[in-house]
Amino acid sequence: MEKTGRSFLQLVQIMDELREKCPWDKKQTIASLRSLTIEEMYELADAITREDWQNIKEELGDLLLHIVFYAKIGTEKNAFTLDEVLQNICEKLILRHPHIYGDLLVNNEEDVKKNWEKIKRDEGKTSALDGVPVGLPAMVKAYRIQDKAKQTGFEWKETEDVFEKVKEEINELQEAIAHKNQPAIEEELGDVLFSLVNYARFLHVDPENALEKINRKFIFRFQAMEKMAAENGTSLHALSLEEMDVMWNTIKNNSR
Repeated sequence: MEKTGRSFLQLVQIMDELREKCPWDKKQTIASLRSLTIEEMYELADAITREDWQNIKEELGDLLLHIVFYAKIGTEKNAFTLDEVLQNICEKLILRHPHIYGDLLVNNEEDVKKNWEKIKRDEGKTSALDGVPVGLPAMVKAYRIQDKAKQTGFEWKETEDVFEKVKEEINELQEAIAHKNQPAIEEELGDVLFSLVNYARFLHVDPENALEKINRKFIFRFQAMEKMAAENGTSLHALSLEEMDVMWNTIKNNSR
């Protein structure tokens, strides 16, 4: 712990020096850092999906730098200090874990999450859905909305019932398609996606992560097709769909 503290203080000192001496660092604002921070978050998420521990370590460092950077700017603006940031999160964690730092008894993870939401409401939250960031990617947001709604008891009881809801939404989508009603098609497709996210939650699967893994698998197989075509002296543009399908299945079987 002492070594970790020294390393953290060294990072703070380096940030102070960069902010004073480096032309690029001196120029940055919270607005200019925003897009860079989002990029770092996605790079971390990417490393997590790949379970690349070396890159996870590196990306966590990059993200920690951004946190220290924002705190430095906050101090300059007399808005808040790094110490206040640390104190605030410590106080919040202690307050929201009365089963650790108090005498509240919990039986499982769900009890912890329900109590967490109750404490947030006691702090002045007016809705169980408060705190879901507006800018979250839609699939991640859907998952978080459903998980928060669950804490109020608004939840399906059986996984089978959730799947029946998926099928119901698909039928409604097909009906909208049959009527060629484009606004209804968009709405019903949204319902299908939302219900699939809910089904994924019941299966204990992160839908965002699951889809990203499929994205990666598709990219690998598609690029392998491009390579196979080039080795045969042609390109995908010159092949029929049937020929590409044969190549796809060959690559699919070889990659298993």
